[in-house]
Amino acid sequence: MRIGILGTGNMADALGTHWARAGHRLTVGGRDLAKARRLADRIGHGTRAGDLRTAAAEAEVVLVALPFGAGAEVVRALAAPLAGRTLVDCANPVGPGFRLLTGHGPSAAEQLASAAPDAHVVKAFNLCHEDVWRMRPPVFDGRPLAVPLCGDDATALARVSELVGDAGCTPLPAGGLDRAGLLEATAALFIGLWVGAGADVQAIAPPLAYAVGPEGS
Repeated sequence: MRIGILGTGNMADALGTHWARAGHRLTVGGRDLAKARRLADRIGHGTRAGDLRTAAAEAEVVLVALPFGAGAEVVRALAAPLAGRTLVDCANPVGPGFRLLTGHGPSAAEQLASAAPDAHVVKAFNLCHEDVWRMRPPVFDGRPLAVPLCGDDATALARVSELVGDAGCTPLPAGGLDRAGLLEATAALFIGLWVGAGADVQAIAPPLAYAVGPEGS
């Protein structure tokens, strides 16, 4: 698969490294070509560097690894070359006090979809710190990490599901793009509990067998 990465930060590095090792052809795009080249060299496996437009135009799947707000701005400027592409949004619109910055408005993923209406956006990879995505693979207590996906296009969801598997994780369909805001709100809640309270969020939910009440109750 041809993958473009918009951004040169930690998420671009962590996820791009998994996908390059799996044999995908990557192009890292950035405003700063020197940073893009450094990241491409670090990822290796034939990864190329270019500007943002080059990374978008040469890919089937584009990871938008940019901060909330900047992502929509960049995607809007690249709407034409992004037409028909699968866009993966991993941003978290979380601000000071672990506040959800989107409020009651459209989610970050929906904002990307509005900025590039002919692309197919999938929300994914937003619930974990980049160091989790650097693990080979992210497995906890013998169970691979599950990655919820929200999107409306079947082909786009299939492509991103493959990339989830290439990172050693299990794809978990979580509904259409209209549910992406729930993933972003979940991230805000989790980050607040992890960072603000030092809590283990895995303790929140009961095992699946008890999700609708104990058997026989």
